[in-house]
Amino acid sequence: MTYGNRTDTYGLGVGGGDRGGLRESAARHALLPLRLFLGITFIYAGIDKLTQGGFFAATGAGSVGELMRAVRDTSAIPALVDLALKAPAGFGYAIALGELAVGLGALFGVFTRLAALGGALISLSLWLTVSWQSDPYYYGNDLVYLMAWLPLVLAGAPSFSLDSVLAGRRRRIR
Repeated sequence: MTYGNRTDTYGLGVGGGDRGGLRESAARHALLPLRLFLGITFIYAGIDKLTQGGFFAATGAGSVGELMRAVRDTSAIPALVDLALKAPAGFGYAIALGELAVGLGALFGVFTRLAALGGALISLSLWLTVSWQSDPYYYGNDLVYLMAWLPLVLAGAPSFSLDSVLAGRRRRIR
């Protein structure tokens, strides 16, 4: 809808004065806090795993192997846990480096949809294995992270991102 020289792309109407501009700006930047939170959290989680002594070991306190053995019988997909137990260090590095990559992608807005899909898949795998037994289900944070990634999968990073800078350059070239 067009109102004078202003366009309301959401079909919600545009208020008078600065309110319309503020609403449009808020809508344009609505996913930014989610991107910042998920990006920083996943970067921290990846770095924490990479710097934690003993995490990548097959046995021992705080190791990924012990964690997988502890959740194996209560997970939704025990075969996924069994797969991780075949190479606990490899699984641990895959999760840690995956968290770091999706966190950086979300934070800086680089291949944001792909990064968010990776974050959603990591969260889904952790929900189906590590936090599946949480009762009630909403105590398991991995499900919440999975749901938090979905808006970024759908919308990407329309502002304050390298993706938006590159999209602007592509539009100017055409």
